[in-house]
Amino acid sequence: MTLRIGCDLDGTLADMGAALQREAEALFGPDVDLGQGGGASAVPPVDSEDEGEDSPGRPAPSGESASAPASRRPLTSREYRRLWSHVRRIENFWTTLKELEPGAVARLAQTAGERAWEVIFLTQRPSTVGETAQRQSQRWLAAQGFDLPSVFVVDGSRGLVARSLALDLVIDDRPENCLDVATDSIATPILVWRDSAASAPPGAARMRIETVFSFADAMRRLEAAGDAAAPVPGLKGRIRRALGL
Repeated sequence: MTLRIGCDLDGTLADMGAALQREAEALFGPDVDLGQGGGASAVPPVDSEDEGEDSPGRPAPSGESASAPASRRPLTSREYRRLWSHVRRIENFWTTLKELEPGAVARLAQTAGERAWEVIFLTQRPSTVGETAQRQSQRWLAAQGFDLPSVFVVDGSRGLVARSLALDLVIDDRPENCLDVATDSIATPILVWRDSAASAPPGAARMRIETVFSFADAMRRLEAAGDAAAPVPGLKGRIRRALGL
């Protein structure tokens, strides 16, 4: 059966967290810490302004900041806004990121081709100097081994996108995006949680969110879903089923 899959980019495939950490250190010094560990899950939304002008940046939701050196400090909200303003001035910034798991994009491309999956990549990347965020993302995916990628720059609920596109599964590293998918669509959300199992969001299973701990694990879940799905019947089969034969 052809699976229709939505796949997030930053924190799921692309290492936005490391790139933002690098730029933050260039701006504010080596003692700052975004609190995102190896991924981007803890990086606040772009232009977050829900805190005081000089208040510390939003802490990591999964305890990553506890492992940061004591000498490091979180960014303030003002510094977060300055960081994003700086990033937007970097030409084609989104093409410079590295893969979180080297070879993951190429493996997804190969498996999707072999199994006739339809994959669309979902992202909320803001625009930067240079090409559009969509075109930069397409170039990045192609460079990692995924030819002719479809990229949708999302503005709003990913659940509504999943419902509109009739997606079967959506892979994402942010619990709130997975919750949107679970509540606003019939797609199965797969949460790629890159911290310890003990710190995984409680109640995810009750919300029918499947939690994995690497993109490699997510790939195994996709393959299992494809194996378990019944084949789509041909015209004669659909007629027989409609007639109850």
